[in-house]
Amino acid sequence: MAQNIGLNVQAPKEECKDVNCPFHGTLPVRGQVITGKVVSDKMMGTVVVARDYLHYVRKYNRYEKRISKIHAHNPPCIQAKVGDLVKIAECRPLSKSTTYVVVEVEQP
Repeated sequence: MAQNIGLNVQAPKEECKDVNCPFHGTLPVRGQVITGKVVSDKMMGTVVVARDYLHYVRKYNRYEKRISKIHAHNPPCIQAKVGDLVKIAECRPLSKSTTYVVVEVEQP
């Protein structure tokens, strides 16, 4: 049985025994919720999510496109793949570079 994590997301249908799963483990989520695209899933249990945003350049009165890459924990019950549009939520630091967890794979 998946627990309520306090966000407006669909709970995964699969069960998992991951301690760092917000639905089936003990990991609390708080702070930012970001939507992005998975660009790499080569790490064990972690995905790299690219977030596109616009940055204003005052000198030219225009915006430029920028991309930031965020590492996020990928629970076994969600299993996001490369190319998926995912929603990630901020959590406590899980490793040196991982402070987010995947909470939902959005449907195209």
